[in-house]
Amino acid sequence: MDLEPMLLKLDRIAGGRDAGVKADPELVAHPRTRRAFVWITWLLAVEVLIGLAALVVAFVLFANGVVLAFPVWMRIFIVLAMTLTLFYFAWRAQRGYRWAYSRLRLFSKIFPVVTLVMAAIPGLFPFWMVTEQIVFSLILIGVADFLDSDHMRTVFRKPEAA
Repeated sequence: MDLEPMLLKLDRIAGGRDAGVKADPELVAHPRTRRAFVWITWLLAVEVLIGLAALVVAFVLFANGVVLAFPVWMRIFIVLAMTLTLFYFAWRAQRGYRWAYSRLRLFSKIFPVVTLVMAAIPGLFPFWMVTEQIVFSLILIGVADFLDSDHMRTVFRKPEAA
């Protein structure tokens, strides 16, 4: 079953009018590009594991009678959903879609800032979650670093205006 037509519709929603714009296939296939995406995929996989670990910790605490505030549960589910979205962007960027690279680059810069600001609010989250948020942010900063390299910006540069 070919999912590509459905994914192209989803791309149109996520990527807007430039959803079909792709980078030069030769540059996308370049070893440096592929190596960067391998690292990005591994970093995002670690993010998912951290999110799942936070979910397990929350359930264990809840099972032992600890009442966790609503923001703790919301953050766990939002981070998991957000990380899965980043995986989708990374996967589509690996296939050369410029919009996906752009979204991944943008969100890998914004999410750490939001996460660190929320972690700095006294009493909003328990200490273990604040620690998890800091680690989460540092890993996303690593993703942003790969995406901001000169090579990756060259691969996914804006197409020349006609």
